[in-house]
Amino acid sequence: MIKYKLICKNCNLLFDSWFASSKEYENLKNKKLLNCHVCNSKKVEKTLMAPKLLRTNNHRNDKNNFKVKEINKKLKEYQKFITNNFENVGKNFAYEARTIHYNNKKKYKGIYGTASKEEVKELREEGIEAEMIPWLENKNN
Repeated sequence: MIKYKLICKNCNLLFDSWFASSKEYENLKNKKLLNCHVCNSKKVEKTLMAPKLLRTNNHRNDKNNFKVKEINKKLKEYQKFITNNFENVGKNFAYEARTIHYNNKKKYKGIYGTASKEEVKELREEGIEAEMIPWLENKNN
């Protein structure tokens, strides 16, 4: 597989496209099967591209790894705060949130738990504040 950065000469749209090989690109181009997905023009060509070199000791990868570690650290801090200050209702989150909301039930602690994207969407549509955050599993083996 090869990825080319293409440009539409009609509307100047830049976009990426994958091809099985460089020969496949040429075959499609010669048969006039390449077209712009915005203006449908057949005037699509490859642009200048820089080769991507793979390195084992890449400073950029080190920087990205550092960022990932910082993000994970912050997420773990949030998780610790949540587990210390909220009640885990597990998979009953949507039910418990509705019970609190509709019955004006006061809880001494807020709640957290598991809900699908659809359940969170429905809660929001009902005027119930709910957020999703990534939850990292504890890997202390």
